[in-house]
Amino acid sequence: MNPISKLLKALPPGTAMVAGGTAVLGAASYIHLAVAGHSLSKADMAGVSVLWTLVMSVGIGLFFPIEQELTRIVAARAVRGEGAAPVLRKAGLLTVGILAVVIGALALFAGPIADRLFQGDRQLVAVLGAAFAGMALCYLTRGILAGTGRFTAYGSQLAVDGGLRIALAFACALAGLHSALAFSLILVVAPFAALLVTLSPTRGAARPGGPMATRELVRGLGPLTASTLLAQVVVNAAVMSTQLLEPTRTELIAGLLSALVLARVPLFVFGSLQASLLSGLSTVVAAGDDQGFARMLRKACLVVLGLGAVGGVPAVLLGPWLIEVLFGAAPGQLGHLDFLWFAIGTTCYMLAMVLGQAQMVLHKHRAQLACWVFGTAVLLGITLVPGDIALRVGLAYAVGSLAAAAAMLLTLHGAVERRRTTAPVPNGHLTEA
Repeated sequence: MNPISKLLKALPPGTAMVAGGTAVLGAASYIHLAVAGHSLSKADMAGVSVLWTLVMSVGIGLFFPIEQELTRIVAARAVRGEGAAPVLRKAGLLTVGILAVVIGALALFAGPIADRLFQGDRQLVAVLGAAFAGMALCYLTRGILAGTGRFTAYGSQLAVDGGLRIALAFACALAGLHSALAFSLILVVAPFAALLVTLSPTRGAARPGGPMATRELVRGLGPLTASTLLAQVVVNAAVMSTQLLEPTRTELIAGLLSALVLARVPLFVFGSLQASLLSGLSTVVAAGDDQGFARMLRKACLVVLGLGAVGGVPAVLLGPWLIEVLFGAAPGQLGHLDFLWFAIGTTCYMLAMVLGQAQMVLHKHRAQLACWVFGTAVLLGITLVPGDIALRVGLAYAVGSLAAAAAMLLTLHGAVERRRTTAPVPNGHLTEA
């Protein structure tokens, strides 16, 4: 058994169950973009690239925090024997409210958004709003499923979403469609279908329980949402920065998205760890097991480093060739050094995500936000330095992610040490430092 397999076996229950669904969804991202890259013109592919980036950055930034807070709260309630139905009701109202604001803003500013990002195509703005809606509802249900340990249903939702993206992408290609709208609508149809498949287990997971104060849900949601948005800025800034700073370089924009998707293979694998890790950390903290918390966190960081190495080395060696073969990228846009920065950035980003989850379950949402503000500031500073845009955005991703992870490690180390020296144990003594 290799070291990564040994470490994965030590992670929270449910990791393996989610891994299958995550693998399908991760593969779907590659296949969807690869088929679109071979079917569309470079200008149309640039529009799909920008829309995909917005869905995977702004959408995740706004709605993934709801899943995280639901997972944390529901897992802690499960330890106390309390049902999740009150949490689902309040989180559902909150999700609908956020979604209404987002779609309203898109409708109000549809013209400028279309002109600046989609070459005047307002249909893609409408698709963006519909994709946000599907993503929001999926994250809402996943929070309940992960918090109650129903990882089979969680993984099933991911697998159905990914499987439909693959099938629909090939269907568009076989039908001879050369439309950015057709390939963009895949991001709407697939998540809504996946949501319908898992409605029944979600209702089953939401057992009646005691009331929950609204403050318990929203007190950390603001900082967490801001943190997640900034994290998505860091991981997706390369494409958007190039679009905003040098919009005429459509071949580079499409190539950057292909390169980032390739370099972020470990992130899709990491997704299978993320939901179960948060649930596991929340459970051990609610049970007062500080040693279990530290042990689980340490092993998760080792897994992330292993994933970064396993995924990063092939990306650096083969990346420039693979993006041309798999995604139809224009030759000569990116080199091995660019992929090195992307691989380093992905590894540091995953470390920051693990450490950020630890901060979250310790109720250090503001510290997490401060760390992402620091990382984003570093990224922006490097991006705005004069020079080649491809080098700047790649280096900014790597150093910005490293800065955020390092800041989190410093703040988290002090918090864990304080808990270990002050937490009571059953015999009434304090734990040793």
